[in-house]
Amino acid sequence: MTEPSHLAAVRESYDTVAADYARLVKEPSELDPVSRAMLAAFAEVVRPLGPVADLGCGPGKVTAHLAALGAQVFGVDVSPRMIELARAAYPELRFTVGSMTALEIGGGELGGILAYYTTHHTPPQWLPTVFAEFHRTLAPGGRLMLAGHVGNGEHLRPTRAYGDHPVSYESHLLPPDRIAELLQQAGLVVTTRVVQEPEGGAKRRAGTFLAYKP
Repeated sequence: MTEPSHLAAVRESYDTVAADYARLVKEPSELDPVSRAMLAAFAEVVRPLGPVADLGCGPGKVTAHLAALGAQVFGVDVSPRMIELARAAYPELRFTVGSMTALEIGGGELGGILAYYTTHHTPPQWLPTVFAEFHRTLAPGGRLMLAGHVGNGEHLRPTRAYGDHPVSYESHLLPPDRIAELLQQAGLVVTTRVVQEPEGGAKRRAGTFLAYKP
């Protein structure tokens, strides 16, 4: 399968910003109460279900947070530099380089998937492929938590980020209803949707979705 063109921009951008990203992004314990509660709820439901993949794990902070909550979790990220930082910070956990569009994970192997502020970099036409990979790799009864920026279809093209480094990735802020619709079209049953309005310095709405594979 030919790699989607957007992945090169995401990989190069996050390789460039990795060190400052790891320094600047909040620890999970510093997140707002709703976000912490959603992560805790996800960890509780996936604990008995088997391995959990944190897709787009970055420097591994949320991966380690889920592990501390009892999940059997490993991290996957398209950025080799992010994976280097994650392995250095959390040597007891497993981290691998990979893409959500073509996971090197067997069908039905996962008890859970976390996609935490990662899928907004995926062009909307590629989301059915990504969500199909979620469905393929989850075992029946396996759980998904997807969280990220949502909007009204805005297409953002930032040029600098995280320590003022140059970046070339793009962001696509879809309406929550559209994200839920695409998850359902992939065969996943959405059970929970939480939309948070901007506060405390945040600029964008955030959406969190819990779903499972029947």
